[in-house]
Amino acid sequence: MTTSLIPERPLLISPTLAATIGLEEAVLLHVFSELLLLHPPIFRQQRRYCTITQIQLSNALPFWELNDIIRVQESIVGMGLLLVEPMPGNEQAQLYAINQPDPQASTQATQTQKQPSSQVATSVPVKMSGHNSLQPNTAGIATNIPPDWKPDATLYQQCQQRNIPRNFVEQEVLSFVMYWRERQKSQYSWHQTFLNWIVAKWEKQRSFQGARELETALSSSWLPSEEAVTILEHAGISLGFIEDAVPEFVLYWRERGIVTSAWSSKFIAHVRRQWVKFTHALENDTTPRPIPNNFQPNDACFDVLTMANIDSDFAHSQVKEFVLYWQDRNEIYPSWNTKFLQHVKFQWAQRMQTSQPLLDKLVDRSWAD
Repeated sequence: MTTSLIPERPLLISPTLAATIGLEEAVLLHVFSELLLLHPPIFRQQRRYCTITQIQLSNALPFWELNDIIRVQESIVGMGLLLVEPMPGNEQAQLYAINQPDPQASTQATQTQKQPSSQVATSVPVKMSGHNSLQPNTAGIATNIPPDWKPDATLYQQCQQRNIPRNFVEQEVLSFVMYWRERQKSQYSWHQTFLNWIVAKWEKQRSFQGARELETALSSSWLPSEEAVTILEHAGISLGFIEDAVPEFVLYWRERGIVTSAWSSKFIAHVRRQWVKFTHALENDTTPRPIPNNFQPNDACFDVLTMANIDSDFAHSQVKEFVLYWQDRNEIYPSWNTKFLQHVKFQWAQRMQTSQPLLDKLVDRSWAD
């Protein structure tokens, strides 16, 4: 039944199958099962094969790109659920079969056995990948990898379609065979396992090469990117400090002659380290210097005054007078915080002494005696 919202036959997916092998894999397996019924069958080893082209697959799965179809196809082949064989003389098509016995194949085999010997078709031997001798097709049976396993022509064609050089494929064969022989694990399709292996290796190689191509030496005119400067400013580092750090950074790395693609990241790390050293040095610097115009005592200074029972508002009110006094004297000291503590304590004591005689007079009742 079709409607305006469902103009064609819907896909029916088994929830149990989707939960077992994955939703994408269940969708593709269902599509293959329908395509196998729509195309003329080729029976081999009790399996029903048919020829399917890439265009037919794309038309049946319009919601996926061809790369996605190939990816999911490789997944179900690796599970041993789908059998794929090359189609001689046609690179755009392949032979597909669901990996389970087909009743029609068994019936056809029985009928073939009843025919006269003169009418029985001669079986065609199947040449296995990596073997010099002709061996029967064991599709659907998990086996260990042979010590002399090698990719066949079809696998090289599939690699070529992915722009993987032949020499890259050849140099990975030995390590692939050794890897799987050491683990002694069996697979349904060493062809598909190697294809997955070589694609992953090639992608990793391309990523590494791409990073290497971006690596450059530091030029004498190098400047940090706007993003790097913004990150440093958000970390509370002044723009002047950032700009002053550039010549030192360039000189340091040019002398070492290294190449990298992450100069901005290196600069951010360099400036952060230098900023920590700079601020720490300022806080612990004992070099005598004049009082700055914008001097403000630190929080620890006011905490000490509070513990001495000195009113906080009084302490804050002394800052301007303190700065003006020492600017007029033009003297230098290693710690203006310490000097401010002494000043406030002295002024507080003077205030208390001035107010005490007045308090004594107010409470004096000697006249009443």
